[in-house]
Amino acid sequence: MFGYVIINKPELKIKDFECYQSFYCGLCQALKEGYGRIGQLSLNYDLTFVALVLSGLYEPENHILNTRCMMHPQKKHRKIMNELFAYCADMTILLTYLKYCDDWEDEHRIRSGMMRRLYRPYYDMLTDKYPDKSAHIEAALQENKRLEQAASGDLDRLAALSGVLMGEVLAFREDEWHSTLYEMGDYLGRFIYIMDAFDDREEDQKQQRFNPLMTYAQQQNFDQRMKEILELMIANSARAFEKLPILRYENLIRNIIYSGVWAKYEAIKKKRTGDDDAGSI
Repeated sequence: MFGYVIINKPELKIKDFECYQSFYCGLCQALKEGYGRIGQLSLNYDLTFVALVLSGLYEPENHILNTRCMMHPQKKHRKIMNELFAYCADMTILLTYLKYCDDWEDEHRIRSGMMRRLYRPYYDMLTDKYPDKSAHIEAALQENKRLEQAASGDLDRLAALSGVLMGEVLAFREDEWHSTLYEMGDYLGRFIYIMDAFDDREEDQKQQRFNPLMTYAQQQNFDQRMKEILELMIANSARAFEKLPILRYENLIRNIIYSGVWAKYEAIKKKRTGDDDAGSI
């Protein structure tokens, strides 16, 4: 669910990478301020991307912090903070709780069960704070769970339900950009779902767990078909992004949606094949 919306570091200028790191550290700080140390455990790249997009679009005033942290106490780190980070921290906690619930129901991992209980009070608070978003997200996840339990082969429907998650998260407020942000998040969420299934397919097969790509995997041109589907999803997300008047951080955002997500794809293929040049694009 998390970890697919990343930068392609070798393609970034040093100043852009430092900016990205400042956003990542800023979200970590926001999680600490809002939820304490346990909140910081939910830090991820996907919501850092959300912070970048929303900050680029709405251009709030930034506050720069230079502080040490528990993970890197040797030197101070630059952190970018603005009024949108509290929202991104909230969405991080909401999605993290739901992920732990999903992991617990699927595999009964002890850690997932423990973390689910720890995050539950925060989730209850957030459902009161964002009633519409949380209701839409939870309904989509419940339908997704129902289809997965029925071993549905409807990949379009399953991916679309995951699109609801990122659509709701990225569509920050009801304004003129709401529908475009939702569309961008919708297709990004579909991309993440399919990429996650592509990443987990072999392990799911060994563990006899449901994976929506099992029927596709029997096809001779499976890898090419998956790449075409992923290209379509991220192209639609990028098309929505191009409609937004974003100038600030645009180099970083473009690096992620045009390059970073594919670096992750190549890493998955390399892991499967052991071929350094597997499926290069």
